[in-house]
Formats: sequence, C-alpha cells, structure tokens
Amino acid sequence: MSRILVTRDKNSGTAMDKNQDTILNGLREAIRTETDGHHFYLMAAKTVGDPKGRAVFSSLAEDELAHLQFLSKQHDAISATGKVDPNIMLGKPSAISHSDPIFSDEIRMRINAAHFEMSALSIGIQLEINSESHYRRLAESVRHAELKKFYLELAEWESGHYQRLLHQQNSLKEDYWSSGGFTPF
Repeated sequence: MSRILVTRDKNSGTAMDKNQDTILNGLREAIRTETDGHHFYLMAAKTVGDPKGRAVFSSLAEDELAHLQFLSKQHDAISATGKVDPNIMLGKPSAISHSDPIFSDEIRMRINAAHFEMSALSIGIQLEINSESHYRRLAESVRHAELKKFYLELAEWESGHYQRLLHQQNSLKEDYWSSGGFTPF
C-alpha cells in the first residue's frame, strides 16, 4: 500500500498531496466522459421522433452537464488548494424514475422503425455502465473522504441512469426483435 506524502506549497501554504496529479488526471478523464455523455444525449434528444423520448434524453443531457460542471469546479479547487471544496454541491439528479417509460406507448406501434431509439438506448446503457464503473474505481483509488464521497455520488447517479435506460430497453426488446424477425435462441 502506498503512503500519501503531504508537503507544503511554499507559495500558498496549502497542503499538497503527492498524488494530486493522479487525482486531477482522474477528474479530467471524468470530465471527458461527462462531456461525451452530454453531447450524446443532446444528439439523441434532437434525433428521436418520440416527444417523451426527446424530453427524457434532454433531461439526461442536463444531468451530464451538471456532472461536468461539478467536476470542473472540483478540478479547479483541487488545482488551486490541493483539497476538495465541500461548498461545491452536485445537486439532485433529474426526477426520472427507472419505472417510468422513456418513450410514449406510440413507439410500440412503430417499433419496427425505431432503430435509432433502440440504438440510443444501447449506447446510453454502455455510457452509463462505463461511467459508473469509472467513478467506482476512482472512489476506490483515493483516500480523501470528500473526493471518495463525490465519486460514489456520481456513480449512484450514473447507476440510476443505467437502470432507467435498461428498464426501457428490456420493455421494448422482445417487440423490437419480433418485428425484425429475430428470435435469439
């Protein structure tokens, strides 16, 4: 197990962690991930034909933007002070429930043409799995209680997104496969 060495920055007098670069690199990677998610959900919101789907993907894009802003502010705080700023809050996730469908019931009537919607669900699921896993790894890799706390909070938020997308995909999967003449196993 590696020890964390603390030194004093002669210019600012703040405690600096020897692993600060590792922490900042993890934050930069998380910022890139949230940027990708934000742009993907914006594209999905503009592309899906279903009005309810557009609203949900827009909401997911807003959540990813909130994550991005939170991570950027924490990155700046850690860069400047060597510490997490406890005054920077993540806020509440959007009020989307995994049991509430993403798309309106009309999608079932045109399921054989809902290729983009099904692809958007699959890609979104993978983005959320990757993000949740990344945040959990980052939480395990840091000793800072505040940093660990917000990585775990982000992981839970991403888990909620994942559950919502997966629930919708599972509810449409059989109809989609059937309309395309695909029967696995």
